[in-house]
Amino acid sequence: MGRFDGRVAVITGAARGIGLGTAQRFAQEGAAVAIVDLDESAAAESAATLGTQAVGIGCDVSDKTSVEAAVARVVEELGGLHILVNNAGVTRDNLLFKMTELDWDLVMGVHLKGAFLMSQAAQKHFVEQRYGKIVNTSSTSALGNRGQANYSAAKMGLQGFTKTLALELGAFGVNVNAVAPGFIATDMTDQTAARLKMDVEEFRRLSGEANPVKRVGHPEDIAAAVTFLASDEASYITGQTLYVDGGATISRG
Repeated sequence: MGRFDGRVAVITGAARGIGLGTAQRFAQEGAAVAIVDLDESAAAESAATLGTQAVGIGCDVSDKTSVEAAVARVVEELGGLHILVNNAGVTRDNLLFKMTELDWDLVMGVHLKGAFLMSQAAQKHFVEQRYGKIVNTSSTSALGNRGQANYSAAKMGLQGFTKTLALELGAFGVNVNAVAPGFIATDMTDQTAARLKMDVEEFRRLSGEANPVKRVGHPEDIAAAVTFLASDEASYITGQTLYVDGGATISRG
C-alpha cells in the first residue's frame, strides 16, 4: 500500500520541472493525480506518463473562472480532492528601474493570486470533508535576490499566506505548509544560465559549490519534502516553511 492510496492530489504548474517531479512521486505512492498547467496539451502528455489514474487539465491559475472549472473537473473525473500543491510560477527578472508593471503583475498574478484562487476553490471540499493538505512552493529568493523584486516579494508573500491559511483552516482538519527550494536543476534555471550567457553545466557546478552539501538540487528533492508535508505523517505540522536548499540559506539566518 502507498501513503496516498485513495487520495487525489492536484499539482499546479506540473507539466514539467519541480511540478512534474512532484506529480510523479505522488503517483508512485498511490495517489490519483491531476496535473494542472496553462498548457493543456503538455499537461495531458505528462499525465499520460504517470502510469496511474491521472488527468491533465489546462488552467490559468490567475483566473477565477478557469480555476473553478479545473477544480470541478478534478472532482468529477478523479472522484474527490484531498491534496493541493500550489506550484505554478513564472519569472520576469529585471532590476527595479527596468522592471515593467506587466512584469510585476504577471508574477504576482501567477504566484500569489493563483495560490489564493486555487486554495479558495479547494478549501470548500476540504472543509466539507474535514480533511485536506495544502503545500505552497516558495523559494530561497523570498529572502531577497538581486533582479527579482517581483519574484522575491511573491515568494515571501506565499509564506505569509501559508501561515494565515494554517490559522484559518486548522480547525477543519486542513494542514497548510510551504517548501522553499534553493537552486534546482530545471528548465527554468537553465534559462537563467542562458540569460547570464553562461554554460548550463558550469552554472550548475558553481551553484552547487556555493552550498554546504556541494551539489545542486533536483525535482525529486523537492518532491520528497512536498509529499512528506502532504502525508498524514505530518499531521501535526502546519504553518511552516521548509527550506530545501542544501543549506544555502544557513548563513542568512
